[in-house]
Amino acid sequence: MGRVTDLRSVCGMEELGALNQLSKAVLAEFLGTAILVLVGCGSCIGGWGENSSPTIVQIALAFGVTVATVAQCIGGVSGGHINPAVTCAMMITGRCSFIRSGLYIVGQCCGAIAGAALLKAITPETQRGALGSTLVTEGVTSIQGLGVEFCITFVLVLTVFAACDEHRLDVQGSVPLAIGLSITACHCFAIRYTGSSMNTARSFGPAVMTGLWENHWVYWVGPILGGVTAGLLYQHVFACPPPEPENIERLKLQTLLKIREKEIITDRTTCI
Repeated sequence: MGRVTDLRSVCGMEELGALNQLSKAVLAEFLGTAILVLVGCGSCIGGWGENSSPTIVQIALAFGVTVATVAQCIGGVSGGHINPAVTCAMMITGRCSFIRSGLYIVGQCCGAIAGAALLKAITPETQRGALGSTLVTEGVTSIQGLGVEFCITFVLVLTVFAACDEHRLDVQGSVPLAIGLSITACHCFAIRYTGSSMNTARSFGPAVMTGLWENHWVYWVGPILGGVTAGLLYQHVFACPPPEPENIERLKLQTLLKIREKEIITDRTTCI
């Protein structure tokens, strides 16, 4: 009986009984990924005049800050994955059920298509270009591109798992910002190689709208393998153990102080 219960939990059968909450989470993933593609890929579009081509830093900041913003907005609803590689890593490590993961990935891919379609609709035809599609740079082999995508997604997912480790007592500051900065750093490195995807959905949406499928498999295999590897490594090697009894009170106090700080900031903002 216990094995049956465990199987139902892993598959997510129990979550089907709370369809309202699950549907909200999937909708949040759809919306978050659409925003990411709209803003992030929109930053890649140039051709508005002389010397108007976007810089690597501009694109890197657009993607990093957008992910941080979206994670802050929907993190409490769905976890703010907005990336199939993150979802797959969460699923393999038992943090997200099979059913929820599958629905998340469908929502993310559909959101990416919607974001790319909106970007195409609001951008003049002469400026659209490739709509921010990710393509392996000429001179870089597909295997090298695969390696780059593996590495940068590994860094991203390792950051996600470390920043979200509930047993860490030393985590300070903003989790969404830490994740966003890791994306910014990886973009600064990898744009010249592959366009720096580290997100299957982010590459899928523009590809659907432009028909640019060359080496597209790189943006599925690389990020998912990199994400799963990082998730398993953190789960089995780096994850912090549950706090000792004497540290539990300290953890509770830190949590209460953080809540109080947020309340003070909210009160000040309301007064303004």
